[in-house]
Amino acid sequence: MLSRCLPGLLLASLGCSLALASPPQERWNTPYAEKTAALELKGDIVRGESAFVICQGCHRVGALGRSDGSYPRLAGQHATVLIKQLSDVRSGRRSNLKMLPFADHQALSMQDVADIAAYLRSLPVPASQGQGPGNDLARGRQLYERDCQVCHGRQGEGKADKFFPRVSGQHYQYLLREGGLIRDGKRRNAHPDMVQAISTYSDDDNAAVSDYMSRLPMDGR
Repeated sequence: MLSRCLPGLLLASLGCSLALASPPQERWNTPYAEKTAALELKGDIVRGESAFVICQGCHRVGALGRSDGSYPRLAGQHATVLIKQLSDVRSGRRSNLKMLPFADHQALSMQDVADIAAYLRSLPVPASQGQGPGNDLARGRQLYERDCQVCHGRQGEGKADKFFPRVSGQHYQYLLREGGLIRDGKRRNAHPDMVQAISTYSDDDNAAVSDYMSRLPMDGR
């Protein structure tokens, strides 16, 4: 289910390179019936916990993800972000062949989507996660404050009402991989503003800002 449904989730709420020619809200987060319906449903944490059991093989118990970057940490992520990303996969707005069989309409109802999102949002996030090498944190901070902070927040807390994901508490290797995919235009449903902001990043730039983000604490300290 969600174990394979959300591997690109944290940075995924950010649009697609083709959207650069159009206003972001029209191409990136245009309302559509299923997503709107799921967002309006009240998620149940208990049901969500039960539904998430099948996902733990990849995302692990507590939705902590994997430090090698193969699966993101989902614990503590905004429910709106989770619902948007899962709905986008189900509707074809985001491509994820691993995720689709476990996320499609035969596998999950819209209520299931809302329940799982509520459960994941409620989970605590440990203070530690897979961090980068720490080689160029000053450069990473500079890039983050210049290009990323406006959407993801000063401490990486994201913005639930705007569907911008929390990046604090996320694994370095995951951030590194997804940042590269977004930069190179290989990530569907990435926000066009992010695509444009990081389009000129070198691999070293991507590594530096990913490293910096991987050290942003969940508690905002």
